[in-house]
Amino acid sequence: MKKILNIVLVLVCIISLIDNSFAQSINPKLAIFPTGTTLIGDIPYANDTLKKHLLDIYLPPVKKSAYPFIVWIHGGAWMLNDKYADMGYMTKTLKAFADSGYAVASIDYRYSTTAVFPAQIRDCNQAVEFLYNNAAKYNLDKNRIALIGFSAGGHLASLLAVSNNNNIKEFYPNGEKPKFKIKLCLDFYGPADFASLKGNDSPDAKSPITLLLGATVASRPDLAKTASPVTYIDKNDPPFLIVQGEKDESVNPAQSELMSSRLKQAGVKNQLIIVKDAPHYGVMFDSDNIRKSVFMLLDMYMK
Repeated sequence: MKKILNIVLVLVCIISLIDNSFAQSINPKLAIFPTGTTLIGDIPYANDTLKKHLLDIYLPPVKKSAYPFIVWIHGGAWMLNDKYADMGYMTKTLKAFADSGYAVASIDYRYSTTAVFPAQIRDCNQAVEFLYNNAAKYNLDKNRIALIGFSAGGHLASLLAVSNNNNIKEFYPNGEKPKFKIKLCLDFYGPADFASLKGNDSPDAKSPITLLLGATVASRPDLAKTASPVTYIDKNDPPFLIVQGEKDESVNPAQSELMSSRLKQAGVKNQLIIVKDAPHYGVMFDSDNIRKSVFMLLDMYMK
């Protein structure tokens, strides 16, 4: 009897280890968040079965009826990574979001190698509209939405934010303007203008810009303009925090400087932080001083 009991205990331990391993493989970033964070994972937002049409919601440990939320848009040259990307070097910021009562909704979108622009911004609009329409179901405050994006995700976050008060039908899956409003955009080294983005003149048919647009900038300047956030800036846009690495070799710093300048000219409140000696991405962007600016703006526009 004792031998049978020992075998049962061993089997329970093995099953537990398998379950834990499986859960970790499903969401490898949950451990970044504070203990007690609630994960609602792999939610389909486009009424289909595409893996790139899924999102995760992380609800803070402190229970509320409705959380203001931040939509996380990953980078990866529009053709790499997933909804877990960029979290690994932004751990302190993610913890601070949860500790301060903000939910995080991390979204996937289709790669440029699968569907060319504007598929990516359509997906972002559809994901945020899904969160807006289902806010009560997931304990989210549909009137307090911020965006945060990194590199290609910074481009998509910026584009979504500045086009939100326009009616760009090709940016929406069904051609109908979404109902949600963006309170704040946190743009980490996102391209702003394809006409001046480093690498736009590459002859390589597989360059990230050409793959995104489905054409070179030179052959389709009209499409490059349509895909550029600077095209849509006006006085009604939400405030921005723009963070840029001084030594970024992928997105030239002039992109962020241009974005900030155009926002300022339009009368849109924004702050530009150039991180000394910083490359394209990494832990230098998870610093205390950047986080201080992030939360100053969150407290100002999301409370």
